[in-house]
Amino acid sequence: MPNENAQRRLISILAADVVEYSRMMEADEAGTMAALKSRRDEILKPLVAKHHGRVFKLLGDGVLVEFFSAVNAVQCAIELQGAFATANADVAENQRILLRIGINLGDVMVEGGDLYGDGVNVASRLENLAEPGGIVISGPVHDFIKNKVNCQFADLGAQSLKNISTPVQAYKISGTPLGPVPAQPVHGAKPSIAVLAFVNMSGDPDQDYFADGLAEDIITALSRFSNLTVFQLEARAGRGIGRRNVP
Repeated sequence: MPNENAQRRLISILAADVVEYSRMMEADEAGTMAALKSRRDEILKPLVAKHHGRVFKLLGDGVLVEFFSAVNAVQCAIELQGAFATANADVAENQRILLRIGINLGDVMVEGGDLYGDGVNVASRLENLAEPGGIVISGPVHDFIKNKVNCQFADLGAQSLKNISTPVQAYKISGTPLGPVPAQPVHGAKPSIAVLAFVNMSGDPDQDYFADGLAEDIITALSRFSNLTVFQLEARAGRGIGRRNVP
């Protein structure tokens, strides 16, 4: 069990499991295990690696994967379902391996290589809402990816999930996924780049000038490119982050 000193991080969690796994195992235990292992080795692991994810738990017929990007998590899920559908094309209907997938963005506890907490639990509960071959995502995931992944969403409303006290807004990914949405340039506008203020982590206020100087050096170097608009994001006491345009 996780302890109170465990580290925490905000992460995207993909939860997937096999539809009717128990029935398939009862009918052909050895064949089902061999087929599932093949899918993991030939489809799941390469796609997770492609989208910079990490499998942190295998649960018999299920898997939990972490991603630092919600976009990567959803794109991986879409490609995963597509690859499984292709692999099922020549398989008898009662032997097809179908996945349900749920994705959540949440704060989790980290202990060793494992992750714990509601962030993980919500992903697993959303997976239970998905149709065979389907994907259900939480509201936070939807907010992050809605203009970045080219797919359609069906609003499922606020869902009451088992052992989760607060209803969770859920969306089903539907339609034909077309991959990431290409950036749409604004006619006549130059690309922009922001330079974040560096933080002095030493605890010595006399070293602040090093952090400020590094940011200024980067800004000066970038400002030499006439096709870039450069601005600096800087902290303002009591007012959060402010923007300063750089001539």
